[in-house]
Amino acid sequence: MREERLGILCSGRGSNLASIMEAVERGEIPAEIAVVIADKSEAYALERARAKGIPAVAVIYQDYAQRADFERAMLDELHAHGVTLVILAGFMRILSPVFVHAYTGRILNIHPALLPSFPGAHAHRDALAYGVKVSGCTVHFVDEGMDSGPVILQAVVPVMEDDTENTLAARVLEQEHRIFPEAIKLYVEGRLRTVGRKVHILPVVGGGLL
Repeated sequence: MREERLGILCSGRGSNLASIMEAVERGEIPAEIAVVIADKSEAYALERARAKGIPAVAVIYQDYAQRADFERAMLDELHAHGVTLVILAGFMRILSPVFVHAYTGRILNIHPALLPSFPGAHAHRDALAYGVKVSGCTVHFVDEGMDSGPVILQAVVPVMEDDTENTLAARVLEQEHRIFPEAIKLYVEGRLRTVGRKVHILPVVGGGLL
C-alpha cells in the first residue's frame, strides 16, 4: 500500500480538518497531510494546520483575474507538495472540469445532506423548508457536477420539530466528523471500488483485502 499524501482544501474554520488531523495523529488514517490550502487568508483552518506543523497556504480567489488562474495556482501547490488525494473540507467553491480531471477519482467531499437530496450551499435551510423528518451528511467522490459524484458513506440524523438551521447543522456536523475520516481511511486502505455510480466497500479478511 503506497502512502497517500493528502491535500486539504478549506474555506472557513476547519472543524472537519481538525477531525481529519486527529485521525491521522491517532494512526487511524495511514497517510500524511501534505498541505492545507484555503481560499481566504483569514480562514481559521490555516491556523489549525500551522499549529500542527502542517504546511498551510492561502490561495486567495480575489487575487486572480479568472477562475482558471486561481485553480491553476491551487494545482501548482498540490503538485509541489506531492498530493495524491484531495480532500474538500468545507471548501465553498465549485471546481471546474479541468481541476477535477487533474485528480480524477481522487477528490473527496463531504456535504451536509443526504445526497442526492438538497445539493448546493443551503442544504440545512432547504431540508427544513421541505419538511423532511431526517437529514444527515454524505461523503462522495467529486465529479464535474455539483454534489453529484458517487456516494461513499452517509450518516442520518433526526430533524426535530423546533430545529433551526444552526441546531440541525450542529447535529449533522457531529456525524461529519465521524464519517469523513472513516471514508478517507477506506480510500487510503484501497478498500473502495467504484462501478458506475456504486461505490463498493471491500471487506478485510485474514489481515488483507478480500
